[in-house]
Amino acid sequence: MSNLRIAEIFGPTVQGEGALIGEPTVFIRTGGCDYRCSWCDSMHAVDSEYRHTWLPMTDEAVWSEVRDLSGGVPLTVSISGGNPAIQDFTGVIALGKAEGYRFACETQGSVARPWFADLSMLVLSPKPPSSGETVDWDMFAECVAAAKDAPRCMKIVIFDDTDYAWAKDAAARYPDMQLYLQPGNPMVDPDRPVDLEQTTERLEWLIDKVTADRFFRARVLPQLHVMVWGNKRGV
Repeated sequence: MSNLRIAEIFGPTVQGEGALIGEPTVFIRTGGCDYRCSWCDSMHAVDSEYRHTWLPMTDEAVWSEVRDLSGGVPLTVSISGGNPAIQDFTGVIALGKAEGYRFACETQGSVARPWFADLSMLVLSPKPPSSGETVDWDMFAECVAAAKDAPRCMKIVIFDDTDYAWAKDAAARYPDMQLYLQPGNPMVDPDRPVDLEQTTERLEWLIDKVTADRFFRARVLPQLHVMVWGNKRGV
């Protein structure tokens, strides 16, 4: 039995980004992370300053809440954070899959877990230079290997030209992995409204970059949750 640190469980709502954008989803957001990205929009699930708000929950307690939120209707459950890979979700995934639920997980690829192989989608999101973090590509490769035959993709947030060039190099490491790019949101204060005009301009800038470079293996997507809910709902 795991004793998980949970920042929040919420939904159903729609996935706001990446490969499963728009899909009805219940979110399990974990507490704790081994990164401190400069533009993190979920510090309440990252920094130990907020540890007192994270609930210690058993696998069964987590699953009971997910089932209640979804009304018992099997849908996608997204495990996010923080970095969910620093915890053991083997039990939660087993409970859910027994009832027909699907599981996705997004992680930066810094910690490999055997339970990656039980996912319906592993989203690996290596952090570009603007984050202030440095990717350990050997560990990233271990995460890819841990997924075995589970579907997986790469999602990279782009803030500037340096990030974009870095993303092209990162994508070249895994030419067979589907790649998603999305413009970063520099406004992470939940008390400040999002500038939708600027958000749209950043999306257009990224689309223009990809098109001009004929970098057609990349799929450019918005951060839907930012455009709809602003900074208050980082799904």
